[in-house]
Amino acid sequence: MRIGVPKEIKSGETRVAVTPEGVRVLAQSGHVVLVESGAGLLAGIDDDQFSAAGATMLPGAADVFASAEMIVKVKEPLPPEYSRLQPGQVLFAYLHLAASRELTDALLASGAVCIGYETVQRADGSLPLLTPMSEVAGRLAAQAGASCLERSHGGRGVLLSGVPGVPPAEVVVLGAGTVGANAARIALGMGANVTILDKNVDRLRQLHDILHGRLTTVASSPMAIERAVCAADLLIGAVLVPGSIAPRLVPESLVRQMKAGAAIVDVAIDQGGCVATMRPTTHSAPTFVEHGVVHYGVANMPAAVPRTSTWALTNVTLPHVLDIAAKGWRGAVREDTALARGVQVVRGTVTHAAVADSFRLPCSSLDSVLGDDT
Repeated sequence: MRIGVPKEIKSGETRVAVTPEGVRVLAQSGHVVLVESGAGLLAGIDDDQFSAAGATMLPGAADVFASAEMIVKVKEPLPPEYSRLQPGQVLFAYLHLAASRELTDALLASGAVCIGYETVQRADGSLPLLTPMSEVAGRLAAQAGASCLERSHGGRGVLLSGVPGVPPAEVVVLGAGTVGANAARIALGMGANVTILDKNVDRLRQLHDILHGRLTTVASSPMAIERAVCAADLLIGAVLVPGSIAPRLVPESLVRQMKAGAAIVDVAIDQGGCVATMRPTTHSAPTFVEHGVVHYGVANMPAAVPRTSTWALTNVTLPHVLDIAAKGWRGAVREDTALARGVQVVRGTVTHAAVADSFRLPCSSLDSVLGDDT
């Protein structure tokens, strides 16, 4: 199969979808890997490294899209890329369609087969292609939040750890999944007082045991969220409904009640955000202040550490890329139920219920489109 790897064009995006090691594995398996020149530079990978691994370097994104049977990306296509997608071409990337009707409509119009990393889901509910980036984003959230609390960034001027004689910051994490657990772990390591809320009491019990009771766990409810948010110096939003828009757990009225100079880092922003006042920001302009609260809404946080992120992502995506390349997308999803759950759009049809529900679009079963071998 001809596999295309274009350069990412999202603002501040520094990752690339495949490492040279990944290219070598694909090439040794008999596939042709087409990489756009310069695609890996911001991740510290030059064209010569890709070429030495067996990639064919192409001068521009248009050449990659035109020649490839499968496009492997990190982030979702942006408007300049919409028209480059071809009918029947496989797109394998983070899509987060529930956050964008425009993107959903563009992928439907393209006729491509679109598989989202973020909804590849095992029977136990785990999200293997989302997990490594959630680990990175969760760990970065505590660091970003600590920076937001600095006075020079509009914050309260609070040090997360405090110092002897001065108490540490109060950090509140909404959601105890991968992002939330990693955010809590780093915030604890930085010396903060940490409270984490989740509806799943079993998960809270597990974190309490893993972290030896060093954090406060609270069963989530509207009243519990209100109390915690009002007490927070730093609020980290870490909720996820796979494939669907994030629930708005923090209304604007509650943001108004937060401490002056408090900070919010909403990692759920790539699925619309769980804080009503949050909007997407970029690495070049990551924050804004509303109601006296510093808001951080960067939707591609792991791009801040592209060396770590690119290798972590390739570790989990490469086996699926190999399967799709060897068996075709139909053969791969027939054999892998986890990958099948990642299929969101097929040739103009939505096949993922959460995406369809987000926009009240019709949804076809994957079985019905798998039966169409045209």
